[in-house]
Formats: sequence, C-alpha cells, structure tokens
Amino acid sequence: MEQQRKEATERLLSTQGHDNLFYSEENDGVGVGDGGLVAVSNFTSILGLSIFMAACITFGFGCAIGYSSPTQSSIMEDLGLSVAEFSLFGSILSIGSLIGAAISGKITDLFGRKLTMWILNLFYIGGWLAIAFTKAPWLLNLGRISLGFTNGISGYLATIYIAEITTKNVRGRFTTILQLMVGWGASFMYVVGSFVHWRTLALLATIPGLLQVLLIFFIPESPRWLAKVGREKELEAALLCLRGDKADISDEAIEIKNHVESLKSSSRGGIVDIFQKKYVRPLLTVVGMMVLTNLGGINAFAYYSGAIFVSAGISSMVGLITLAATQTVVGILGTTIIDKLGRRPLLLVSSAGLCFSSFLTGVSFFLKDFNWWDQGSPILAFIGLLMYMGSYALGGGLPWLLVSELFPINVKGSAGSICNFMGNSTGWVVGYYFNLLTEWSSAGIFFTFSAFFCANFILIATMVPETKGRTLEEIQASITPSSD
Repeated sequence: MEQQRKEATERLLSTQGHDNLFYSEENDGVGVGDGGLVAVSNFTSILGLSIFMAACITFGFGCAIGYSSPTQSSIMEDLGLSVAEFSLFGSILSIGSLIGAAISGKITDLFGRKLTMWILNLFYIGGWLAIAFTKAPWLLNLGRISLGFTNGISGYLATIYIAEITTKNVRGRFTTILQLMVGWGASFMYVVGSFVHWRTLALLATIPGLLQVLLIFFIPESPRWLAKVGREKELEAALLCLRGDKADISDEAIEIKNHVESLKSSSRGGIVDIFQKKYVRPLLTVVGMMVLTNLGGINAFAYYSGAIFVSAGISSMVGLITLAATQTVVGILGTTIIDKLGRRPLLLVSSAGLCFSSFLTGVSFFLKDFNWWDQGSPILAFIGLLMYMGSYALGGGLPWLLVSELFPINVKGSAGSICNFMGNSTGWVVGYYFNLLTEWSSAGIFFTFSAFFCANFILIATMVPETKGRTLEEIQASITPSSD
C-alpha cells in the first residue's frame, strides 16, 4: 500500500508540472526537491494545538511530581509537620494516582479523550487551590491526593491521545515531547520553588490547567476512539481537521475502520479481553518495565531530590537548578532521535544509565557513611543524581508509548489501567518508605534501586519489540495476530 501511495503521488505531481516535488517517505507527505526544504504536509495548526494541549497536561503532571522537593522544609515549618507527616504528603500523590490508575482506561474509553480531559482539569485546578490556601494538614493532603488522581489518568491519557492523532513517522517524536514536558514541569517546580513561597508556587502551578480550559474547545476527538464507538462521520471530520482540509484521508480512515471491525470478532467484551493469550507477552512486558522503573526509585528521586542533595553535602538550590538544565538538554535529545534510532535503543541506554547512576549514588553515600573521601563523595552523588534524572528524561516515559502502540483499541483501556495501577502501586511504596529506608541505610537503598534497573535492562533486551516507522494498526497486527 505504501509503494502504491508513493507512485500515485509522484505521478500526480509529475502530470501537474511540479518537477521539483517528490514523495517524502520520511515525512509521510510531499517534499521540495532540488536542494529545497522538505515540507511536512501532515502537520497542521490543529495538530500542533492538540499536541500543545497534551503537553500542558504532562507539564502539570511534572509540576505535581516536583512540588514536594523544593518545598519540604518550608511546609514542615509553616504547618508544623513531622518527617512522617511530610512523607505522607509526598507519597499520598501515589495513592491518588492508584485511584486514578484503576479507572484510567475505563474512563477514557467511556467518555472519550476530550471529556476526560475536562474532568481531570477540574481535579487539577482544585487540588492546587486546596494546597495554596490550606490552613491544616488534612486539606494539604486532600489537594495532593486530587493531583494524584489527575496524574493517575493523565500520564496514560496524554500519551494515547498523541499516539492516536499523529502519523507513524512522527509519533515517537511527539509522544516523547510529553515526557520532556513532565521533566520541564518538575524542573519549573525545582527552580521557581527555590525563590518563591510554597503557596505562591501552588498558585503558579494552576497555569497549565487554565490554558487547557481555553485550548480544549479547539482540538478534535481521537479518530480511533470515534471509530471504536461507531461515529464514522466524525472520524473522517477529525482526520481532516488533523491532516488538513485538502488532505486525502481515505486510506487512513479505511485502515482504522477495518482494524476496528476486525477486532470486534475476537472481542468478548470488558476487561476479560486483555487476558487472551495473544496479549499476555506485551502485557507482562510493559507491566514489568513500569514496576521495575518505579521500584528503581524514580518517585523517590523526584519527590526528595532536594533532600538527597542536602544529605550528600550539596546546596539544594544549585543541585535542583542544574538538575532542571540536565533534564531539558537530555529530553530534547531524546525527542530528536527517537524516530531515527527507535524505541529499543533509547530504552536500553536509559535503563543502563539509571542502573549505573543509582549505583554511583549508592557508592557516594557508602563513602560518606564511613567518612572516606569526604571531598569526593558529594561530587559522586551530584553526578549520580544528574545522570539518573537525565537517563530517565531520555527514555523513562517510553513504556507509556508502548502501551499506546502495542495494544489495539478494544483492550487499550484495560491494558492501560492494569499497567498504570501496577506502576503506581510500587511507586507509592517507594515514595512512602524512602525517607524511612534512608535512615536504615542510604547506600543500601540506592544499591537496591540499581539492581531493579539491571533487571529492567534484561527485560527490555529480551522482550521489547521495535515499533518505529509503522502505523498502530501494522504494529498491533504483527504483535497480536488474529489467531489465539
């Protein structure tokens, strides 16, 4: 089909006298020859607006994750919280995420992608306002759990929305932008939180939510969700909106419709579909990656990076600002290379970096505990933390891209809920017990994180397929053949 499409496009251009134009496979559209610039025909202003909308969601996700790190000491002082009480505040985000994760697939399938965005935005803005104006710990925790509920759904929602509205040759790039925005949201909290009061910081964090209120009126629903619920005219209208009024969307629309129809014959209805034999391998693979990543301490690093810097003998402000810059640079790098190198190489490099950086951080605390190399151990901790967050920015969010790519529309909601719930369960355990475990052995907990990422590297190397350069329908047909 691709070759026929290419030949037809080139014949059309030739007959119309456009000798300097050619079919650009890399950009999935028409390009300008004779040394000219390639023009991406598929990127429209509405597609850009939709991507920006999803970016606002994940920026808010990052704000919620990064908030507790620069505000720990000031919140504890102003509200009179103990270490255990602040640990509850830090980790209760994951409790809210568990609730959201449990219904994430169901709610996005039931209400659609756009209406779910509306619902989440109410919880997002309300959560930050509760934190900003709280006078008691219970309201502080209520606001935090509301943000957790939002995060439990939004990480899944934003990724599948972008994957379902973009073309195959840019899908990885634009979904990786979402992970970059999570890093930017956390970095925004780290940097700005070093200079403003924690209540002001909470009010500033409402900005992504307010932007979403304006943007959501102008973005289309996911074409694949529309196909699933039988709204075929709206499916074609959404595709034209995303690809441009003059774009030929017939092949894409037919491929989506045919794929959805083929799934109905094997669908049994409800969550039981995901437990069919053909989905076992991809489900175990993605769940395994999410569980091991969370057991590897990402929530601990995100929630308490400021405290970790201080414990290692490094200025919290200097550490957090440098951390923000590192995440930005590495995140942009990942965005530019994912559709060229593929998912597997980035996942392997990211996991190896997380394994080594956790080990390096553990070594620094081991030296500090025994008063060996007092001048060098803070440097090792500093390098370890920067490498850890940089490695996560490179490929830590890619398991969510795989959820959107590997599972067809009839089981994507169930798969997303299971993966989300399992990841957030382990994330809560690590986030809550991290402060207590560091009192047991700071070095030991980081060595444990390193071991989990070593296991994650082995899982990726042996189980994760490459998905770049193929449509969602092509990927799902090859990974989950129709026969049980």
